[in-house]
Amino acid sequence: MSLARILMLAAAGTLMSGCHLFTKLNPDCHTRQEYQRAASSPPLKVPPGLDSPNTAGALVIPAVSDAPPPPGPKDACYDVPPRYKPAPPNKAASG
Repeated sequence: MSLARILMLAAAGTLMSGCHLFTKLNPDCHTRQEYQRAASSPPLKVPPGLDSPNTAGALVIPAVSDAPPPPGPKDACYDVPPRYKPAPPNKAASG
C-alpha cells in the first residue's frame, strides 16, 4: 500500500466518523440534560362507562425540594469516576 492510500483511508475514516469520536473525549455534563426535563403527567381520565387501566406499575416521579448545586466549569462530571488510589499494603499481616 502506498502512503497516499494510507492517508486517504485515514482521512476517509475520520470524515465518516464525524464528530462522534471527539464528543466522548470531553463529555458535556454542565448543560441541562434531556432527562432533567421529565415531568409527571396528570392521571388518565377515563370516560364514564369504560374500564380504567391498571395503574399498579405506573411510574411516579417524586418531587424534589432540594436540588444539588450545579457543577462548576472545572468540576468533573458525575459519570466520570474519581481517580483510584490503592490502599497501602498491610504491614501487620506480613509478619
